[in-house]
Amino acid sequence: MTIYKKLIGRLRFLQYLQAKQHSVRLSQSKEPANTHILSTNIKDNETFLKTSLGKSNDVVFREITLGLKSKTKALICFIDGLADKDKINEHIIKSLTIDAHLAIEENNVAQDIFHAVKNSLLTASEIKETRSLNEVLRGILAGDVLLIINGYDSAFIIGMKGWATRAIAEPYTESTIRGPREGFTETLRTNTSMLRRKIKNPNLIFESLTIGQQTHTEINIVYIKGVASESMVAEVKKRLRHIDTDAILESGYIEQYIEDNPFSFFSTIGNSEKPDIVAAKLLEGRVAIFCDGTPFVLTVPLLFIETLQSAEDYYSRPYLATIVRWIRFFAFVITLTAPALYVALETFHQELLPTVLLITAAAAREGIPFPAFLEGMIIGVIFEILRESGIRMPQPVGQAVSIVGALVVGEAAVRAGIISAPMVIIAALTAITGFIVTPLMDAVVPFRFFLLGLAAMFGLYGITIGLILMLGHMCSLRSFGTPYLSPFAPTNKAGLKDALFRAPLWLMHTRPQVITWKTSARQSSSLQPDQDTKEGEHQ
Repeated sequence: MTIYKKLIGRLRFLQYLQAKQHSVRLSQSKEPANTHILSTNIKDNETFLKTSLGKSNDVVFREITLGLKSKTKALICFIDGLADKDKINEHIIKSLTIDAHLAIEENNVAQDIFHAVKNSLLTASEIKETRSLNEVLRGILAGDVLLIINGYDSAFIIGMKGWATRAIAEPYTESTIRGPREGFTETLRTNTSMLRRKIKNPNLIFESLTIGQQTHTEINIVYIKGVASESMVAEVKKRLRHIDTDAILESGYIEQYIEDNPFSFFSTIGNSEKPDIVAAKLLEGRVAIFCDGTPFVLTVPLLFIETLQSAEDYYSRPYLATIVRWIRFFAFVITLTAPALYVALETFHQELLPTVLLITAAAAREGIPFPAFLEGMIIGVIFEILRESGIRMPQPVGQAVSIVGALVVGEAAVRAGIISAPMVIIAALTAITGFIVTPLMDAVVPFRFFLLGLAAMFGLYGITIGLILMLGHMCSLRSFGTPYLSPFAPTNKAGLKDALFRAPLWLMHTRPQVITWKTSARQSSSLQPDQDTKEGEHQ
């Protein structure tokens, strides 16, 4: 007990030191206000910029003269490729050279050139005035244009971003038959504008945050004020501000830093490429996290049932949508347990098979040198290799490799007597059903091999134990305070209307209580179509 207490004390002391170092690093990274101020001498500012930005050949410096008589010097600085040159030529250089000469001399504003440039000459829509050199550097690196006028200790940061972007297209990961075809891109402001088109509400709030000591990646926290829980919004902000790292290159980085259960196979943070899906989740009270440079938007909290739902469920009739949801649920069960069930029946429970099927299976396995468990492991690993190669190779070649490779390898393995034909069928069924529940594949693959090992040791009892352990683990998961298995555990009757069954839209009067933690009406309770009234009006 003494050794145990000493070990616990040592761990707590190490955690204290780590937390202290983290706070010191955060305090050092925050620059004191007004530490670096622009000089009134334009040459000093130019020297500072060239020293800070290095000898990069994509940094452009352009010096111009304001006024024919006063000949006031001005400096323009931007990064080639991030700023739009056509806009710079039209709205800055032309305005400050051709248009400025006449305006400055005739109106005798040489004494106040700075305000004349700001109020009368610059035709850009986004202009910010600053005195901080650090803010100036961040603006240039973000794609804005810097304008410094000699004799003034303030500068203009002009919004002229204009880098090449990918066109809006239908995402490959979430294709639909009915519904919007547009998907998010890698440009943050394009993504936020697409969401604004869906939700024209002044209560739709976008809060900006910069993360990454080296990348300075812009993050937007998005929620609908009055719909999303204030405590959940505060928790999202707290976790994002706690991130202290050099780089954020994709939203997956953020997901791993803020999730509730980092050691769980199940993800507790959702992601989507479609604006309509993100808009629907925001309208239910969730919070979205946009990350510049990626089309994948994070949403919290995430429930297990969401992975079995699709946006198309709400665009079609409720009856077909309900049937398709059940198919997805059965596909999840099959892709998770099919190999383990086959091994358990072949190894321990042959009496459960019909006699004819048992004889056929025994004949198929005649001459196979490996036990059923090892056979299942081999075919499982081969399938994962084929799937990974199909994903990583160029798309036209990858499809051919995955299809031809599976056919050739499977047929050759059966003919060579290495793998039995029933196991190839099980592997094919497992693969096909796995494609239906793609959001769960991160958890399905490891649990599939886990159940396969239990089935080889204990048969159906091992599978049962494994499923109970998995279900117990899922019950313990939380996503920003929300139970992962809601509305099943704990049971919420109102939430069951949109779980395994998709009730008609006119029956879903309230938002999910498990997310907002309060009953919030989202539509009238009298929206059911009145068939008798419509028939009477027609007559």
